[in-house]
Amino acid sequence: MTATRLAFTMFKYFPYGGLQRDCLRIAELCLEAGAEIDIYAARLQGEPPRMPPGMNFFHLPGKGISHHRQYINFAALLREKVKTHGYQAVVGFNKMPGLDLYYAADPCYAATVKGKSFFYHLTSRCRTLSAFERAVFAPSAKTVVLSISEVQRALFQKIYNTPAERFYDLPPGVPADRLLPPGSRELGESLRRELKIGPDELMVLMVGSGFKRKGVDRALKAFQALPEKILLKSRLIVVGDDRLDYYRKMARRFQVGDRVIFTGGRTDIPRFLAAADIFLHPAYQENAGLVLIEALAAALPVLVTAVCGYGVHVERAAAGLLVPEPFVQEEMNRLLTLMLDSAAKRAEWSENAQKYVAKTDLFSLAEKAAEKIMAAAHKNI
Repeated sequence: MTATRLAFTMFKYFPYGGLQRDCLRIAELCLEAGAEIDIYAARLQGEPPRMPPGMNFFHLPGKGISHHRQYINFAALLREKVKTHGYQAVVGFNKMPGLDLYYAADPCYAATVKGKSFFYHLTSRCRTLSAFERAVFAPSAKTVVLSISEVQRALFQKIYNTPAERFYDLPPGVPADRLLPPGSRELGESLRRELKIGPDELMVLMVGSGFKRKGVDRALKAFQALPEKILLKSRLIVVGDDRLDYYRKMARRFQVGDRVIFTGGRTDIPRFLAAADIFLHPAYQENAGLVLIEALAAALPVLVTAVCGYGVHVERAAAGLLVPEPFVQEEMNRLLTLMLDSAAKRAEWSENAQKYVAKTDLFSLAEKAAEKIMAAAHKNI
């Protein structure tokens, strides 16, 4: 019997990305279900991932100076690959034409550019990314949308009138290696010693690359606004890969440089979750935010902007606070101060997180996505 052949596509592969991690996990499950998978990326940062037998990774760089020009060329190159190899399904992890299924990790582009100028909408970048999004969500399109955010799904349906039956809702998917293992207390204590954080200091944790979108500037401003007695016993730890020197200078400019540690990209995230007292995610834009679920699974109180898709889980769990939209920095400052100043509330939020995780499916995203992909592929055989 001929194996099911799948093509997975993404614009950029780099080792620390949540989207990239999801892609590889879903691909592995499809492989276990009997498929052969070719993964194509337009851009490659760092080393390509190691592939097991039956999975292949191809860097397929598109020509062009700008990223959107590269993506146009990448889409054209991919069409030729699909014709040549006869894949039963093409699964996109970014929006582009020619997809059978789209893993909807990116936010709605039309919504993000709505407030921009008339002239911005005339740019080649805007026209290209808008066309790529319409190719997926237009009512006449056939792409099945693997939806991971209730907030973003509502936006897509409002803007494009995408039929409801084309959406397949996925639960969150915390990978097993992000859950706290037995002995997590010792893990946290060893991490604190490594970073020279005292046992009585309050550790506020941020995790995620792309510091501008994740709101690191907002976090630094909130730390600057802390009352001195709270600031002197609090530390902000930022884990992720970005322009570290630039943000270290920003922290010094806000006069909190000695209270902030930028670690760069790390693979030992459970140690940080075990060591932290509060998880902070003041993102400007976040379709889902898997790190929020990882924080809940680690029983961490969470402070998150309401724009984040998985913020609904923090709210349902009563495991922290949401900074409402439209965002106001002073309100975030107030909420962070409140969380740091109340040990009793932190204990209550932590307990609520544990209860919510125990009764809610927060783990099967990859399994459900792989099942849907394989079912769609088998229809095309």
